Amino acid sequence: MITTRNLTKIYGEKAAVNNLNLEIGNGEVFGFLGPNGAGKSTTILMLTGMIEPTSGSCLIDGIDVTKNPLKAKKITGYLPEDVGFYENLTAEQNLDYVARFYGMNPEKRKKRIDFLLELVKLENVTQTLSGYSRGMNQRLGLAQALLNDPKVVILDEPTANLDPEGVFQFRKIIHNLSDEGKTILICSHVLSEVKKVCKTLGILSQGDLVARGTVEDVEKQLIEKSQNPLKIILETEEPLPEIKHSEIIKIEVNNNHAIIYTKNDIRKNIFDILKKDYKIIDIHLESPPLEELFLNVYRRE
Repeated sequence: MITTRNLTKIYGEKAAVNNLNLEIGNGEVFGFLGPNGAGKSTTILMLTGMIEPTSGSCLIDGIDVTKNPLKAKKITGYLPEDVGFYENLTAEQNLDYVARFYGMNPEKRKKRIDFLLELVKLENVTQTLSGYSRGMNQRLGLAQALLNDPKVVILDEPTANLDPEGVFQFRKIIHNLSDEGKTILICSHVLSEVKKVCKTLGILSQGDLVARGTVEDVEKQLIEKSQNPLKIILETEEPLPEIKHSEIIKIEVNNNHAIIYTKNDIRKNIFDILKKDYKIIDIHLESPPLEELFLNVYRRE
């Protein structure tokens, strides 16, 4: 549903996005992660037709966004990081104004707007937006992104201004949209939140995609990129002998318990070395939390 092929955007001599290749399928909730300046917003602006790529292409449901931006926008909903509305209008009036650009007739507009305001818990708010909190503006922004019942929904930092109840409601909405078959791209720098709603992740650093896949896949890829050793915790019934392997950096042994620092996951190798003469009670990999791996890659990049 969302496809990028060698998507590149260069400003001066710097590549904000560098040969980005993504494939996001129908109904997939994809988390697009990266620190400020990683290239996330530039990618989103190209996907929504607001800027053109230097080279490469991006497609929404097979539509080339650069060649047919209006056609792509008809099936795309977009919530920018800093959503803007007319403060002298109510929520309903703001949505009605935007809905006219989609050519909705008055009856359809009214029905869709009522549904969305109830969805984001703003159905009983009649004041103009001048009295709205940032969280209320954010919820209205989500309603606007869904106004045209899009196939693809692109959300930039969607929970940034929400309180805990708003975040909980947002998660429910995302799960329901995915169940409806909508493809959702959530752009964020908050890994802990993205993990709660996204099935797959992509991590961008200085314009390059450094990891892509499920949470487990991304963890493995970041471990491989990390310069920190892995820790294998080993416990046996008998006192441990000296263990030698080319991947081992060092071992801390205390009788029948050992902490083995290695370059890669060599649990199978260790098991094979010990299985004939030693009864292994426990052997497991103690990898750093995903958030720590996430930050380590950014700092190194």
